[in-house]
Amino acid sequence: MLWGGAALGYGGMNELNMGPGATEVGKEIYDLHMIILGICTVIGIGVFGVMFYSIYKHRKSKGAVAAHFHENTTVEIIWTVIPFIILVGMAVPATSTLLNIYDNDDADLDVVVTGYQWKWKYEYLNENGENVVFFSNLRTPQSEIYNTADKGEHYLLEVDEPLVLPADKKVRFLVTANDVIHSWWVPELSVKKDAIPGFINEAWTRTSKEGIYRGQCAELCGKDHGFMPIV
Repeated sequence: MLWGGAALGYGGMNELNMGPGATEVGKEIYDLHMIILGICTVIGIGVFGVMFYSIYKHRKSKGAVAAHFHENTTVEIIWTVIPFIILVGMAVPATSTLLNIYDNDDADLDVVVTGYQWKWKYEYLNENGENVVFFSNLRTPQSEIYNTADKGEHYLLEVDEPLVLPADKKVRFLVTANDVIHSWWVPELSVKKDAIPGFINEAWTRTSKEGIYRGQCAELCGKDHGFMPIV
């Protein structure tokens, strides 16, 4: 996606977890994900720990007798206030990250991304001259697709015309489609936007890390849906 010396892509991502990506927004999303995952893990361990302990400690074979009570105002206040505090604690950083994700203003470059069955069209918008327009098609040989040759390292993730973006610049994507719904998804750049005919969705990215970033169409769009890579 962003052309440079190093080859980056799916291979650099942890197969058991999402990766931090190559952008500041991606790192924010990753940090938020890990914080909330940690909170949920602690809550889960606590809840299931108490549950299994209670099942074992107060089992019928030990002669346990169930207690009978109607209400406990103190306990009800505690189990209402504590979850509220936890939710607010998660909502504050989540809101900050969401506002950053949707801040599409002040872009240095605008690129129109149009989904077709089954390829992408890119158009660099130029205020002072003619726009640059080109199509990006799958480059994987038919021999690999039909198993008459060994599959390459980037099977179904290589194109004839990659999208080239500048480093350290805010790039805004105007995403739409010409026929059916597609979805433009590049994990390392933390961008995933539906491409809907008649609508324009906005997204943006900025990274200082030069490299080749790969993605795919993430919305089932017909028989060749799997043949719409992004580079």
